[in-house]
Amino acid sequence: MPLTMNRDVFITCAVTGSGDTAGKSPHVPRSPKEIATSAIDAAKAGAAIVHCHVRDPETGAPSRRNDLYREVTERIRDAEVDVVLNLTAGMGGDMIFGNTEQPLPLNPVGTDMAGATERVSHVAECLPEICTLDCGTMNFSLGDYVMTNTPSMLRAMAKKMTDLGVRPEIEAFDTGHLWFAKQLVEEGLIEDPVLIQLCMGIPWGAPDDLNTYMAMVNNLPSNWTFSAFSIGRNAMAYPAAAVLAGGNVRVGLEDNLYVGKGQLASNAQLVEKAVTIIESMGARVIGPAEVREKLKLQKRAPRG
Repeated sequence: MPLTMNRDVFITCAVTGSGDTAGKSPHVPRSPKEIATSAIDAAKAGAAIVHCHVRDPETGAPSRRNDLYREVTERIRDAEVDVVLNLTAGMGGDMIFGNTEQPLPLNPVGTDMAGATERVSHVAECLPEICTLDCGTMNFSLGDYVMTNTPSMLRAMAKKMTDLGVRPEIEAFDTGHLWFAKQLVEEGLIEDPVLIQLCMGIPWGAPDDLNTYMAMVNNLPSNWTFSAFSIGRNAMAYPAAAVLAGGNVRVGLEDNLYVGKGQLASNAQLVEKAVTIIESMGARVIGPAEVREKLKLQKRAPRG
């Protein structure tokens, strides 16, 4: 399949994530104030969308607390910078099995299983323009952790997001996730325009080699809008790969802590480098207003 380069590119900044990174870099934000400030700085640097998780302000551990999401949302909306808000809805499906001889009962340390309503309760409260939908189950990283998203759970969450008027961003970690995403669209649970993120290089989903990446791209319907990213050492090569294949760009401290070898980065620095890559390729970085028009998003006003 010939490449069709994207000439009008939006950047998503994944601000903090839920991984064990808060102790690895002083730039990974923890508190709602730090997360919002880092998101705002990323927007000023050129990100049209900010993708936000929340963390326990004291420990840096990932959290699902609605009050933390509410504070992040309000701080970003009150800021004097325009940006599209994208909140994660990927948490609440974490299963940690016991050892290989006795997998049950589940290990209570790290297991966090919640129902569909609870998993999107912060979305219903904060009403971001976009929220994520991790479109499948997979063995995630090392040990006995499984990221669990059953077909019934995904159908229920997708319907709730669509009913709220929040655009789901499908998160696809492997080709089977694309297959089920198409099913959700066919069933009317996700409406046009469809937005999808190709998540590459995350153990044990799709590796980030170019053959696998293009297999993912080639499985996308031509009318879907996609972005792509990779974690770790290939993270800053993927903006070029995404644009060349007709997609958009995601960078941020959720995916990668470094702007160069041995150089810890801020979110704004990662966005600035992505802008340089995109513009050096002859493409244009578009802002939040054009993204809203393209994706038919509902912008919510700041607090009155």
